[in-house]
Amino acid sequence: MMIDRAATTYLGVTNAFAMLHLLPMSDRDEDAESLALRHQITVLEHQLDKARPRFDPSDRALLAALLHRLPRYVLRHLRLLVRPDTVLRWHRCLLTSRHAAASRPKRPGRPRTVHSVGSLMPRLARENPSWG
Repeated sequence: MMIDRAATTYLGVTNAFAMLHLLPMSDRDEDAESLALRHQITVLEHQLDKARPRFDPSDRALLAALLHRLPRYVLRHLRLLVRPDTVLRWHRCLLTSRHAAASRPKRPGRPRTVHSVGSLMPRLARENPSWG
């Protein structure tokens, strides 16, 4: 349930920051970098007493949404709390979980049998007792 919420958050943030695509490449990179760094500072402020910062699924979704469009060479030069490969892995996991949630069947179990087939089976069994 938490992953579905994170995936939804991720898609919302991704769509919101899609407008950054309209800016020139250097401005967009700088804006995304600035937002990502500000978010990391917020995460650290919430966890001042802890030895190692932990990212909640919503934090991961936000960072992945901000940083997934940046080229790898830009990601390599950012001062992140996590490795750039980790951010890309978060992005892949969010997309995977979102696709899995969307493709999950709405009703669990076997689909219902068509009524005509359901009435045909007992009739065939009565008419042909030697079939087994």
